[in-house]
Amino acid sequence: MTELKPPVVGTAPPATLTADEREELLRLRREVQVMRTEPAPRRKRRWRSLLAVLLIVLGCVLAPVAGVAVWVHNQVSDTDRFVRTMSPLVDDPDVQNALTNKLTSTVFQYVDVQGIADDAVNALGAQGLPPQLVTRLETLTPTLTSAVTGFVRDRIAQLVASPAFERAWDRAITTAHRQANAVLSGDSKGIVVRGDAVFLDLAPFIDLAKQRLSQAGLTAVDLVPEVHPSVEIAKADTLVRAQSAYTALDNVARVLPWVVLLLFAVGVYLARNRFRALVGTGLGLAVSMVVLAAGILVARSLLVGEVPAAAAPATASGFDIVVAYLRLGLRALLVLGLVLALAGFLAGRSDTAVGIRRSVSRRLHDARGPAADGPVPTWVRAHLRGLRIAAVAVAVLTFVFLTQPTGITILVLAAALLVVLAVIEYLGRPAGDPAVEDGAAPPVAEPAAPGPALAPDDPSLPSPRPGDPPPTAP
Repeated sequence: MTELKPPVVGTAPPATLTADEREELLRLRREVQVMRTEPAPRRKRRWRSLLAVLLIVLGCVLAPVAGVAVWVHNQVSDTDRFVRTMSPLVDDPDVQNALTNKLTSTVFQYVDVQGIADDAVNALGAQGLPPQLVTRLETLTPTLTSAVTGFVRDRIAQLVASPAFERAWDRAITTAHRQANAVLSGDSKGIVVRGDAVFLDLAPFIDLAKQRLSQAGLTAVDLVPEVHPSVEIAKADTLVRAQSAYTALDNVARVLPWVVLLLFAVGVYLARNRFRALVGTGLGLAVSMVVLAAGILVARSLLVGEVPAAAAPATASGFDIVVAYLRLGLRALLVLGLVLALAGFLAGRSDTAVGIRRSVSRRLHDARGPAADGPVPTWVRAHLRGLRIAAVAVAVLTFVFLTQPTGITILVLAAALLVVLAVIEYLGRPAGDPAVEDGAAPPVAEPAAPGPALAPDDPSLPSPRPGDPPPTAP
């Protein structure tokens, strides 16, 4: 028989792993060593995970409350913000039409054009005007009254749409805001309470309308005395509740946002899988902002349904203008939540996230090519982790110190951060060997950290990928 000789087994060439694969392998070895030496109690981890979930959920519930509190506080305490919010009201066509109707009715409440015309015709008849002409003039007085009414209304409409009226509006709302603290403390003179309602004085607008109409030749408006017409703006019981809540609102608006941020931070810190907790935090924040947006729509529909049909368009337009800054804020937080969720996913340990990071890393290395190492890449490679942390910290601080970040601003910051991290990764990769990172030596055949030896079939190790060399016997 022919003797079969065993195949000659040569020394397998050392496997070459990328930096990410090597880091993942070393991490798994450290985790296995920790689990064998100092196993963590399951009950303790379970309680930490449960507490982390509760903190994150509580933060998501309080986030809309904090947003509304900050918005209301800014409207009450910041005069410039209040004027910027309320000033566009006078530019809305529905609001202009409502103001025109109110001012016109106020003028003709004191100027009886029909009575003046009848008195003039009677005076002419008393002066000897033929009865036939008197009769014809009497038939013309309704037409004259309608023409004068239309003329006055057109002039008031032009006035309401003019820059002068807008400036008067700004002065009025500025004065009203400066008196807001006095109103809430019950010491206001510009806003009065009559019965169960709160009224706003319109005397400044009446004076301006009289001045414009007199300049246009309608001197009859001089008959209008100094009057103080008013419009109902709220219920008296609403004012009482606002007065009782004013002091608490200031404290809540200053403290609650930081409480929400602390809840999120502690919840992520206590979680076993912090990247997964970050994903949950971002998605929860986004969902809470969607709920707040739905609540705003419900409040709008309820408010519009409570007013007469004729005032519904002006009420809807006014509501949209007033809550404009609140909607901008919730959109920014919605985008921020989605960005945090995406960042937590890409930085996590899932197969998809690891695959994406490895693919991007290989593409950056291929794009760089075999360039010679210089002082800049060497320095970047030596400080790779610190540069990554610094880039993230700068992006976070930029967001924190922005006066009014929007969704677009957050997306720009996130894109800029990705570009900076890509540049750091591009410069930090060694030119010769893609497996070397942070100055680490490339060999993989070196023994693992001191500890129990791992069997080739240890289930804690990752399964071999196609193309990896077979394990050799010890």
